[in-house]
Amino acid sequence: MHILFAGGGTAGHINPALAIAGYIREKHPDAHISYIGTSDKLEAKLVPEKGYNFRSIEVSGFNRSISLKGLVKNVKAISLAASASVNARRILKELQPDIVVGTGGYVSGPVLREAVKLGIKTAIHEQNAFPGVTTKMLASHVDAVMLAMPEAQKYMKLKSKPYITGNPVRRELLNASRETSRKALGIDNRPLLLSFGGSLGAKYINLAVEGLIKWHNGSGKFHHIHGTGKTGYNDMMDHFKKDGVILCEDVDVREYIKNMDVCMAAADLVISRAGAITLSEITSLGKPAILIPSPYVAENHQFHNAMTLKRAGAAEIIEEKELDAKRLIEAVEGLIENRPKLEKMANNARHIAITDANERIYEVIMKLYTNA
Repeated sequence: MHILFAGGGTAGHINPALAIAGYIREKHPDAHISYIGTSDKLEAKLVPEKGYNFRSIEVSGFNRSISLKGLVKNVKAISLAASASVNARRILKELQPDIVVGTGGYVSGPVLREAVKLGIKTAIHEQNAFPGVTTKMLASHVDAVMLAMPEAQKYMKLKSKPYITGNPVRRELLNASRETSRKALGIDNRPLLLSFGGSLGAKYINLAVEGLIKWHNGSGKFHHIHGTGKTGYNDMMDHFKKDGVILCEDVDVREYIKNMDVCMAAADLVISRAGAITLSEITSLGKPAILIPSPYVAENHQFHNAMTLKRAGAAEIIEEKELDAKRLIEAVEGLIENRPKLEKMANNARHIAITDANERIYEVIMKLYTNA
């Protein structure tokens, strides 16, 4: 059995592919796994590290801004489109996979289109509530469409009923327990607030959290772990020093949260962006959340993701344009000290969680393989 994955550009497209590939390898140790991505993005590093055969094509997305820079980028994208299709077809003929699975990003477009033309079984997996342009273009042509969130269906033309699979969630996170994690962190029974804006950081979240920390620092109300991201740590610590703020032992500010599975399992309330994988992790662990969708992503898909949790009663939303320390403090204060509301939100999160996404996706792929 030879499964080829195509997708990349961001961790949100790459990690689901790697999770699915790893699950297939567990079930079929002799399965051959290949991956097509771009040579200058994150997948070029992450995929070979996992030991999978990696091939690359050069392709670029289109810029929707009306500017000279955007026009130049679009001219380049058009010129690359034809060669990307030719190279994708050549690699597919060379590798002869049984199934091609796309997980999003513009690189998956030419690979899936050429696979369809060659008669290879194809599937796509959409992580977000609002599907990307590539997914919408492919949805009516591939053999199977897998959706993390059922809301995505209404934005696509489909030739058959989609499979609702959820997003793959790391096994160590699914297996993490609140009690064991809190013991590992060395914290008592006071509530734990976990906040982060992503590995690179988010300036406006950091500024708002900075004010939040100043508000509760030394009060003993709760524990707080915050991940500033790569670009925010020094700025935040400089601001605290300038303002004479000495962080108490209840506050743990880090550049990067390496043990996210432990911290999230231990948390009582999460403040974060609304990336698809993050939200799948939050719901899988049944965590109430204050979500601050990134307004800088394509088609504002994080807002659509966040609304899925809000409608379910599992999260509150603060849009970045409304975000400041005062607004965040009000939201946190209204939740962290209201145990019944937190428990209700937690139950609502668990209710919409899909914790067997790997198995569901695997079953779809095996169904295609059997009928190949």
